Formats: sequence, structure tokens, C-alpha cells
Amino acid sequence: MSLQVQPVDYRNPAHAQALVMLLDAYAQDPMGGGEALAQDVKARLCDDLVARSDAASFIAWLGDAPVGLVNCIEGYSTFKARPLMNIHDIAVLPGHRGQGVGQALLAAAQQHAKDRGCCKLTLEVLTGNTRALKSYLGFGFEPYALDPAAGQASFMQKWL
Repeated sequence: MSLQVQPVDYRNPAHAQALVMLLDAYAQDPMGGGEALAQDVKARLCDDLVARSDAASFIAWLGDAPVGLVNCIEGYSTFKARPLMNIHDIAVLPGHRGQGVGQALLAAAQQHAKDRGCCKLTLEVLTGNTRALKSYLGFGFEPYALDPAAGQASFMQKWL
């Protein structure tokens, strides 16, 4: 069987079920936080995504089995006055890691970003997630710094 990466149709029940299953598996992984998605999130996620013109998702399929997911949300670079694409989630089921699934998903996200006229792809990764970090570096991502003397950018959050 060959790996196929396809865009997600959020209204397609099979796609929606696969997306939620893959994202929930990622959420339960230690690198995703170690907790399952809440039932209300599972119930409304695809409806919320279909309402967003800036969202795109791709699933990697091995035959009929979904094995990986990338969720992207378009943003905007004020310094370039062009859109940018943020890879918000990328997940590969444990039994399929190290087999090129992540690279195929990154390639799909990159092509989508190019098709949308984006100036760059962004993502965040935990420094302890060495496997993912190696994959991203191998794809051409690099730490973000405007001036090396000023240091690298640090991702921060504040829950509301």
C-alpha cells in the first residue's frame, strides 16, 4: 500500500471521524499534553473548522487507515504584508512514525501555503520532542530569530 495525503472535507463523516481520532490520539500522547480531547471538542471541532476560511487539514492514509494529520491555520505577516501558514497540529500514529508520514504531511501543508500565496510556514515544537524537531529541521524549518544577537523567539501562551 502506498501513502496518500488528501485534503480533509470537514463535512465528510469519514474524514471528520478520522480527523478527530488522529487529533485525540495526539492529544493523549505525552507530546500533545497527555489528555484526551473533551467530548464537546470532539463533537463540534469539524463544524467549527468548516466555518473558518483560514483553516485547512490534510490526512495521510495508508489504504483505508488514517495514519497522520496536519491542521493549518492561515495568519498574516505584517512585515511582509502577505499571508503566512501556521501548522497548528501535526500528528502521526506511533506505529507509523519514522516512515515519511510527517514529511508527506509537511509537503502538503507547504504546497497549500504556496497555493495561498503565503510567505512562510510556522510551527511550534517542544524542545524535548527530538524526533519531531529532527523531522522539521530536515524539512527546512529553523529556529526563528531576527538578529542572532537578540536571541531566538520563544513561543508563549496565556489561557483566556
